[in-house]
Amino acid sequence: MSATLLVDGNWIADGPAFDVVDPASLEPIGSASDAGAEHARAALDAASAAFREWADTDPETRGGHLRAAAAAIRARSSELARLLTRENGKPLAEARGELLNGARMLEWAAEEGRRANGRVTPSSAAGPGLVLRSPVGPVLAITPWNFPASMLLRKVGLALAAGCPVIAKPAEQTPLIATALLEILQETGLPAGVLQSLTTSRPAELVDALLADGRLRKMSFTGSTEVGLGLLRRTGSVLRRTSLEMGGHSPAIVFADADLEAAAAGLVTAKFFNAGQSCTALNRLYVHRSVHDDLLALIEKKTAALRVGRGDTDGVTVGPLIDAAGLAKVERQVADAVEHGARVVVGGSRWEPGDPALRGHFFQPTVLAGVTPEMLISREETFGPVLAVAAFDHDDEAVDLANATEYGLAAYVFGTDLRRVWRALDRLDFGVIGVNDPAPVRPELPFGGQKNSGQEREGGSEGIEAYTEAKAVALRF
Repeated sequence: MSATLLVDGNWIADGPAFDVVDPASLEPIGSASDAGAEHARAALDAASAAFREWADTDPETRGGHLRAAAAAIRARSSELARLLTRENGKPLAEARGELLNGARMLEWAAEEGRRANGRVTPSSAAGPGLVLRSPVGPVLAITPWNFPASMLLRKVGLALAAGCPVIAKPAEQTPLIATALLEILQETGLPAGVLQSLTTSRPAELVDALLADGRLRKMSFTGSTEVGLGLLRRTGSVLRRTSLEMGGHSPAIVFADADLEAAAAGLVTAKFFNAGQSCTALNRLYVHRSVHDDLLALIEKKTAALRVGRGDTDGVTVGPLIDAAGLAKVERQVADAVEHGARVVVGGSRWEPGDPALRGHFFQPTVLAGVTPEMLISREETFGPVLAVAAFDHDDEAVDLANATEYGLAAYVFGTDLRRVWRALDRLDFGVIGVNDPAPVRPELPFGGQKNSGQEREGGSEGIEAYTEAKAVALRF
């Protein structure tokens, strides 16, 4: 069993363990310590004891740890990518890109720590005023399995840059890449207690122990809407800063004046990256009727060219789904759509590998045409490699269809008429929008959703503020 618990500066292998499984072969690739409530309390004790000294550490020193870790991740990106692919299943190129993006997030956080500024207000009759920004306190960072490197590094980087000790709780499906990355951060010389990590197959028990303690001053969660809303209900009588990045049901609108070749390439990327297992993945595509058939033909050709298999096999562009439940959901949505009149353009069923060692949960990259609002795939987040396509006649109709969801994380717009695009941007109820851009997530931009997709932002200049509290100071001389 690997030492995957980091408490008060020490890596320990304690108590029972749970297996970590390769989603392509379903074979165990390692194990992790199964932390419980007692480990959670010990981690919070250490984080609370380390808080004041870390908060008083100058931002340049705090940022130095993050920059050193970013450099080490870049140097080891090939090795780390192999681990990430074995644990998550995504293609090696995607895994390496995620790690490099995570390094950029650490570098961005290091700079933002120096810019966590307050402000001076104009003097009133009584005197001037100040707004100070102070670290919020110990942070719990709950990270997902679908982007286990970049989401971890974004949360941990911002917390440490702001002056907050952090307790990381990686997803139980992907604890090994999280441990490897946190080892790199700890090796930069972080003081004991500033960074903790708790791997567990019993997340509710561990998280409840932390939420019951008022010393925990911030929670940052990325995961499903159901779990995120449940965490809010379980906070009890303790009010704390809470960042939630939850589910999505991302639409794309392709206007009649779009560059169809570029749009098709972008749409296929936005849909099938990470096998569609992303909260920002494109789910619903609305295409102006005048270009619908031409665009659909381009998408069909590009989707059919995707190669399914193990992520560490040369040429593979789509890996397995993470588990049987994810596969069952995709199959259920496709069957429902076909039953209600949708047409399978390409794909439509499980992918059957020729290699008997590949026992994982693979699904063919799939495109459905003629999708209507009452179908499950129009109402539920898919989290798999299926693209649902529908035609529209009027621009306002497309925006209304896009907004017809409880989610509001990401959306995509393809077109060249700036006035038309701007009108759509103004009306779309989503926190992240890509205009002719299938990858709109960048460290310098705030990331987060509207409606049931979340609250607060991570990234951009807004990201550091989520880990600080404002203090108003009125001065009278």
